[in-house]
Amino acid sequence: MNPALRILMLLLPLWVGSALANKADQDKPLVINADKVDVDDVKQSYQLNGDVLLIKGSMIAKGDKGSILVDPQGYQNIDLKGKLESPATLRQRREGLADEFMQGIGRDVFYDDKKEQVILTGNATIKRLLNMQMLDQLQGWQIEYEDIKESYKVRPQKVDTKAQPQSRAILAPRKKVVLN
Repeated sequence: MNPALRILMLLLPLWVGSALANKADQDKPLVINADKVDVDDVKQSYQLNGDVLLIKGSMIAKGDKGSILVDPQGYQNIDLKGKLESPATLRQRREGLADEFMQGIGRDVFYDDKKEQVILTGNATIKRLLNMQMLDQLQGWQIEYEDIKESYKVRPQKVDTKAQPQSRAILAPRKKVVLN
């Protein structure tokens, strides 16, 4: 095997891993602000109503109401619902570059802490920002973003099969890797 290729294969996991969600966020407490919070310690579930604001490290999520379910390993599944006039939002700094963020908005926002997955539904938009400048933007009825795999899935609303797809993506150019 080519020595340069061997070195690249050894370094590739480090390069790919540097772009994941901020790992320090997983060890941070989840701060919950809402008009009403109902806690069920036995089921490890939380029901949130009215002007919900969640902060966990660099992650900030907002919605009108929501729920949090904590699995036995301590991972949190956050489900936020917005209103027509004020959709649910989620913003999180990514690991690696200091000022790189993922920012999403939709009628509903679901965040799986274990999978590092965000699902936005209902006229959804997700942006990847660097120094507050947009690099990537995706729009559709539903957007799934998996930070570990760095993959996006954009789906149109399944109402009229004859209608044109309502998904759109704007992607910034990626740096090319040159092998000698």
